[in-house]
Amino acid sequence: MSDFSEELIRPTTEDEQGEPRAPSGTGMCFPWLQKHIETIATGGKQEKDFAQTTSACLSLIQEALLKHQWQRAAEYMHSYFQILEDSDSNKRQIAPEIIWRLGSEILYYHPKSSVETFNTFADRMKNIGVMNYLKISLQHALYLLHHGMLEDANRNLSQAETWRYGEKSSSQEVLINLIQAYKGLLQYYIWSKKKMELSQLDEDDYAYNTASQNMLNHSWKTSINLCALIQIPGVWDPFVKSYVEMLEFYGDQDGAREVLTNYAYDEKFPSNPNAHIYLYNFLKREKAPREKLISVLKILYQIVPSHKLMLEFHRLLRKSENEEHHKLGLEVLFGVLDFAGCTKNITAWKYLAKYLRQTLMGSHLAWVQEEWNSRKNWWPSFHFSYFWAKSDWKEDKALACEKALVAGLLLGKGCRYFRNISKQDHQVLKKKIKQMKKSVKKYSIVNPGL
Repeated sequence: MSDFSEELIRPTTEDEQGEPRAPSGTGMCFPWLQKHIETIATGGKQEKDFAQTTSACLSLIQEALLKHQWQRAAEYMHSYFQILEDSDSNKRQIAPEIIWRLGSEILYYHPKSSVETFNTFADRMKNIGVMNYLKISLQHALYLLHHGMLEDANRNLSQAETWRYGEKSSSQEVLINLIQAYKGLLQYYIWSKKKMELSQLDEDDYAYNTASQNMLNHSWKTSINLCALIQIPGVWDPFVKSYVEMLEFYGDQDGAREVLTNYAYDEKFPSNPNAHIYLYNFLKREKAPREKLISVLKILYQIVPSHKLMLEFHRLLRKSENEEHHKLGLEVLFGVLDFAGCTKNITAWKYLAKYLRQTLMGSHLAWVQEEWNSRKNWWPSFHFSYFWAKSDWKEDKALACEKALVAGLLLGKGCRYFRNISKQDHQVLKKKIKQMKKSVKKYSIVNPGL
């Protein structure tokens, strides 16, 4: 088969219509299929209704796709092209998008397909479905990117960027923004590769100076696309990261800070935890004051209290001289361990065990009680059951010891988790278990001082 897409969209000739034949297993043209579909009726009576024919054909294509029967799906697609001649204008209007979605899926997975085949099909569909030109162009570019054809993808996006059909609609504007975004991201990727190559050159070399100048010129073109895009309200995480990296590379720290600050705090943009993560990491690289770092992570804590940066947030709060920060540091640790995905996080348990003991030693029993009161009805079964004691000791003895100390401080020495771990005979952990018993006896909030 020379060209899959040619066969897929080749119309059936009159001779072929009059000559029923069985599938050969190699070609894409199966005239018998049309008759097979048209005979779906009750009692053997032929059903010539056009709408039912195409509807049945679509169902058969969908079934073949679900079963990954790409050859069979391609055979049905040949007949489904008749939908473009439907007398219903609404069906004719949406048909090109349906054909594109089904056909591109088949071509993506069909064993006899190729990049050239996909390109031919995409180009034809752009002309047939003019209203879907931008969507098809974007998906076509992503297909080319997937196959490493960067220049072809860039050319495809450039053509789509300047395309217009009738009056510019809001939907067209959104798609053009996306196309410009991916074009900027692609140019950033090319810039990033050049930056890596540049790092391997001698700074006194002529090649270094030439490459550096080329990068400067290229970055200017890339930044125009990205800068314009990220000012539009939305979630533009990869584009913001790319643009900020370029600004930092060329020493524009103020510009990078402004972009990230707007992205995180501008009310026009949707709430986005990543915006605060990017800003925090940037400020950390800049060695910003602790108070500034805390203010950024405080917002992230309100959005995602289980984020891995919360342990870093706790450390910053613990080092602060503000007592309110110390209280928040305890709340953050309890908040992290409220989530099932963090129950095996030994660092979180280690921090909580140590900080609980310090807090109680510092006469802040009220802080602990405030956090515990909202959890005492469900944490015991969630974290400190007899089952978890046996399971944790078997899987991670260090984790079990940290949890046991927390359990003892919160539930007293009668807690089943604490009792199970404290009676274990382990030579290496013998001293740790002894200290754990002593701390629970002295600082437990159940029987303080006993």
